[in-house]
Amino acid sequence: MYKISPTISGLTAALENNDREFCRKLLSEAGTLRDRTVGGKVYLRGLLEISSICRKDCFYCGIRCSNGNASRYTLSDEEIISASQFAFKEGYGSICIQSGERCDSDFTSRISRLVRAIKDISDGSLGITLSLGEQSYDTLLEWFEAGAHRYLIRIETSNPDLYARLHPQDALHSFDRRLNVLQDLRSIGFQVGSGVMIGLPFQSCRDLAGDLLFLKEFDIDMVGMGPYIPHPGTPLGKECLSALSIPTAEERLSLSLKMVALLRLLMPDINIAATTALEVLDPRGREKAIAAGANIVMPNISPARVRAGYDLYEGKRNLTESPALGEIEIGYNQWGDSLRFKSRV
Repeated sequence: MYKISPTISGLTAALENNDREFCRKLLSEAGTLRDRTVGGKVYLRGLLEISSICRKDCFYCGIRCSNGNASRYTLSDEEIISASQFAFKEGYGSICIQSGERCDSDFTSRISRLVRAIKDISDGSLGITLSLGEQSYDTLLEWFEAGAHRYLIRIETSNPDLYARLHPQDALHSFDRRLNVLQDLRSIGFQVGSGVMIGLPFQSCRDLAGDLLFLKEFDIDMVGMGPYIPHPGTPLGKECLSALSIPTAEERLSLSLKMVALLRLLMPDINIAATTALEVLDPRGREKAIAAGANIVMPNISPARVRAGYDLYEGKRNLTESPALGEIEIGYNQWGDSLRFKSRV
């Protein structure tokens, strides 16, 4: 294996290196390291997308509040509990409750109630990850005390200037606020997850190298990162489809797999998701990410009637099946918590 320096320059060079043999060895070594550190099992997180209503107006997201063509829905309590029961009976071990961002008291108290109910129906054995956007310290603490133990909020990019180009310039879309929420999650006791988009306009390999080092320096516990896929109903997507240049689908797939592999080499004991966005670019995208060091898969368990409504990016696939994993073992009925988190606490 070529030696890769864990520095901005070293990681940038690795991301820019498209030599076929280099890439093969990089991905293979990361997969081997995954097996040696966190084990050969892949853990399931049943993805439950409970609402497409969002107060944010991010320029890249299909459910941004200004998208008048977005399909808006909110699942009932009964639908959420039923999907959770399905995950529990199928041995998923954990679910991930995801939604557009809301901070009103009706929403936050409902989440607390649902988390407690899901814990009750599974006798406390179903792990719960939340991915519900930026919330106050008190709300996050309430959800933690209700029984959620992992929280995912993607930084999208660690470059503040690039972040500013992806969001409206107002207090609701603050880079510093996003960082503060990550700090709040850590202080409360959550397993903290984050991630970035790969192949954005204006983004360089040096930016991506900085993202990797940000995740390492923050000592993140779990990561979900995948390729940027333009949505035609968003300002950024429209620009990409008309004027802005982004890497080709093949290039974004390659960059995404290298990001997974490099992060595994940098942080051997964390959880890394094989994100469904990869399969928009390649039907075997999740499978390839697992081979490159990922160890989490998130099958969609949302009711079929609403899956098209959670339209984050164009071509989003609502995959219920796990990818072909070869000889990889699935960790049924296990939380599959981050070993990095366990060693820290």
